[in-house]
Amino acid sequence: MSDKEFYIDPEHIKDLIKPMGYSIVSNMISQDGLPVGFMYREEQVDEEDSGWRFLSGTESEEYLDEEGNSKAFSVNAIANHDPAIIPYLKNIAGTAWERQEGTDEFSLFEE
Repeated sequence: MSDKEFYIDPEHIKDLIKPMGYSIVSNMISQDGLPVGFMYREEQVDEEDSGWRFLSGTESEEYLDEEGNSKAFSVNAIANHDPAIIPYLKNIAGTAWERQEGTDEFSLFEE
């Protein structure tokens, strides 16, 4: 695992979307550089929270339960890392999206 806080150097992050607050992101994305494989939006926990949660889709339950394996980052930072998420960011709380393997497309995830 990298010692970097975020996979992309801060000076390379551009404003790709309007500010929408922070998201919770797996270290497999933010530090290891994996693409977003699964994303969902839940109700905000505070005014700054976008509600978005981003996972690579390869995390085990144990990994997700481990404190420190995910951190808060701006949604814009994640959009810079994986621009494929941008068309889905206006979706409402209660939705989940799964990347279609080998593409930049996501499909609605239903349990």
